[in-house]
Amino acid sequence: MPALLAVTALLLTAGCSSDGGGSPGDEGSTPPSSTTSGSSPSEQAAEQAPPAKGSVKVLRTVTTGLNTPWGIAPLPDDSALLVASRDQGTITKVDVKTGKKTELGKVSGVSAAGEGGLLGLALSPDYASDHMVYAYFTSASDNRIVRMLYDAKKPAGEQLGAPDTIFKGIPKGYIHNGGRIAFGPDKMLYAGTGESGDRGLAQDKKSLGGKILRMTPEGEPAPGNPFPDSPVYTYGHRNVQGLAWDPEQRLFASEFGQDTWDELNAIKPGDNYGWPDAEGKSSDAKYHNPIAQWHTDDASPSGIAYAEGSIWMAGLKGQRLWRIPLKGTVASAAPQAFLEGKYGRLRTVVSAGGDKLWVTTSNTDGRGTPKSGDDRILELEVR
Repeated sequence: MPALLAVTALLLTAGCSSDGGGSPGDEGSTPPSSTTSGSSPSEQAAEQAPPAKGSVKVLRTVTTGLNTPWGIAPLPDDSALLVASRDQGTITKVDVKTGKKTELGKVSGVSAAGEGGLLGLALSPDYASDHMVYAYFTSASDNRIVRMLYDAKKPAGEQLGAPDTIFKGIPKGYIHNGGRIAFGPDKMLYAGTGESGDRGLAQDKKSLGGKILRMTPEGEPAPGNPFPDSPVYTYGHRNVQGLAWDPEQRLFASEFGQDTWDELNAIKPGDNYGWPDAEGKSSDAKYHNPIAQWHTDDASPSGIAYAEGSIWMAGLKGQRLWRIPLKGTVASAAPQAFLEGKYGRLRTVVSAGGDKLWVTTSNTDGRGTPKSGDDRILELEVR
């Protein structure tokens, strides 16, 4: 392990980012540093690391013509993807075989501005019986989480039921609204939030800004949370937009930095991830150090997914897909970049099972080229 840390340290040459980072035009991050968290050294030693070098093959473009795509929720049989449009406030079903797009409906109450709008999507853990779709969005007053009944039997455009708000009061801003939601292996709902540009909120455990939240499907603080009667799971975050679990049910999260380092973190309940007092690795033991960190221009990380022994992380300003090979909760080799500049800004990465991923571009979000144009979903094979 000391040898790995030494090698990794040599790879660190600066970095950070923001979906609206330090300045409103920023979204970016570079190669990493490793720290342990979530699994003991003996457990990590027993785990096998994937090859140091991986590969990515673009199998096809699933669909094009999307407008500000943000959250994606695959239907249980993987026949279609539900895709949120941040600025239009609509949810569209994309047939993964044909690429056909069907608008399910518009989510009422969405107030899109800056980095806010209709963001993350997730399906209920009991979707087979309740057909509930969860969404994180920016309203006129806050960021909130709602759930809606999806009825495929109704006409296109009318298939979404009225939003039922299960959680509200997350601070909103022109920047740093977080927005990623996902149900974990424990069937609890996790949400990554931002500090909305108010840096002090991240260290305030009573605030919902700059946190990872964990709640029941009804929006109540989840049993076993680290702070009594609170949905706060971890704090000291700047802007969390990626959540993913490995096969051992360990949670990882991506986070925008400001002017120096973007981060990939292994998440440990109750830990403090440092912002705004620490950005990237810190010598202060009270802050949980990242597994890897990048320069702003190289990342601006949004969605992440686990596949083939690695975390795969979308880069917005970096316009690339990062592979971070893992051994337990440590980066087992230097992160590797793919698709550099080929498809522009990348927003969301979703597992398609086994060695397959779905990835969305984000070139219509006001920071891409062209500013009003065509976003797409790609199907990738990764190793």
